[in-house]
Order: sequence, then structure tokens, then C-alpha cells
Amino acid sequence: MANSKSGVANIQTLFSNANAEGNLSSAAQSILSIPDIAAQINAAMGVPAVDVHSSEVFVCTLLVDDSGSIAGAGNEQLIRDGVNLVRSALIKSDARKSILMCVRYLNGQVVIPFTPIEQVPLLDSNNYRANGGTPLYDMTVVALGDVLAKTQEFSDRGVPVRSATMIVTDGHDEHSHRIRRPEEIVDIMRDVLQSETHIVSGMGIQDNVGTDFRDIFKRMGIQDKWILTPAATEHDIRLCWGTFSQTAARGSQGAAAYSQTQLGGFGQP
Repeated sequence: MANSKSGVANIQTLFSNANAEGNLSSAAQSILSIPDIAAQINAAMGVPAVDVHSSEVFVCTLLVDDSGSIAGAGNEQLIRDGVNLVRSALIKSDARKSILMCVRYLNGQVVIPFTPIEQVPLLDSNNYRANGGTPLYDMTVVALGDVLAKTQEFSDRGVPVRSATMIVTDGHDEHSHRIRRPEEIVDIMRDVLQSETHIVSGMGIQDNVGTDFRDIFKRMGIQDKWILTPAATEHDIRLCWGTFSQTAARGSQGAAAYSQTQLGGFGQP
């Protein structure tokens, strides 16, 4: 319990620092510092910044849908392969020694807390099974908190840090308890994006009820150029994972490459 309390306090301190520096609004700080949200964020923190010996850092965060509809559509392996593709692309980056990756599932499990990319395990049938619900809005807030907390941890040490985040879902929100509308995420999203050292993207795999994922992501505050809406086919899903993996790999290779990547968006995959 003591460790849990100290972890929450540490997260709250990071957000307080971000607020004091003008990188996090008071409204967003209030939400992210709620103890149960801070505890979830703490679970993703992984390797301490002090143990990462690099002059600059790139963090890649994936919020991955593990709802039953993924399995129902036969797409579990495509999700595993997609995450593994991102991992592979980042391992091949010239900047791999300075890259951390975090994978969180939509139903709350942090399967990979922030970990040096060369130590990140592959997803397989043992660590990824899609059998949960779709608390999309609640967990988007937590995932953004993961990114903000981890990057603030490096910033507090004077280490330049940049990030790329992908939110992957094949369904509209059905099970969030705290955040009921995508517009409630906008304040936090705006804070994330204002520094121009974060990329936040969304992949909405088309469902059978015509969910407008582009609209949902835009209402969250994600820029249109960072939204992918593949059909629920192997070809389209693999293509979009490839697009993000290439984007993340390019963005990992220093400030100039990141700025160029950030300006371009995904374009047409």
C-alpha cells in the first residue's frame, strides 16, 4: 500500500510540475491527479528516467483495443502483428538506444510499461486476448496521462523528449464510467499537443454499425491528418499498422526528423 501511495504521489507531483511550467492546464491536472487515475498511470511508468542514459528520448505509446469484437471479427492476430510491427520498426531505428515503448490495453491492463525498445516482448496469444469491453474515453484519458507523466519525468531531468501515441479501436465507447463524451478529452489533448513534441493518432477499424471514427477522434482533439480508418480487412489493417510504424520510426530519429514527421501527418496510407 505504501508503494502504491508513493507512486500516486509521484504522478501527482509530475503533473504539478507540468502545470507550473505551463504545459498542463489546471483542469487537466485535476482530472489526471484523481488517485485512481494516477494509480493507473503509475502502473505504466516502467523504467525510471534516471536509468535511461541518453541525451534525448523518444517514447511510443499504444492504447490497444482488447474488446470482444476484435476476436469476433477474427482480428486478434492482426492486432498482435501490428504492435509487433511497430516494435520491429523502432528496434531498427538508428536511435533505438533512446526509445521506450508502452502498450496498454483498452480494458486497463498495462502489458508493457515504458520499456527500452530492445527489451520489449512480442505480443502473442498468451499476453493478448480480446475479450473485454470498450471503455474508449476513460482509457484514452489514462493513456494521455501515461504520455504526459513519462515525458515530464524526463523533462524534470533536463532531457529532451518527444512522443508518438496511437489509439486503436474497432468500436465506439460503450463502457466508460467517468468520461461520457469525446469532447471531455479535448482539454487534455490540447495540453498534450501544445508543446509540439507529441504526436497523437487514432486508428478506427470499421465496424458493422457505421461508427464514424474520424468524427469521434476529431471530437477528442486528434488532428485529421493523424486519423486512420481502415476497413475491417487484413489488407487495410496491416497497411495502417505499417503506416504508423514507419511514422514512429521516422519520428524517433532526432528533432529535425520528428518536426518533419509531425508536419506531414499520415497522408494517404
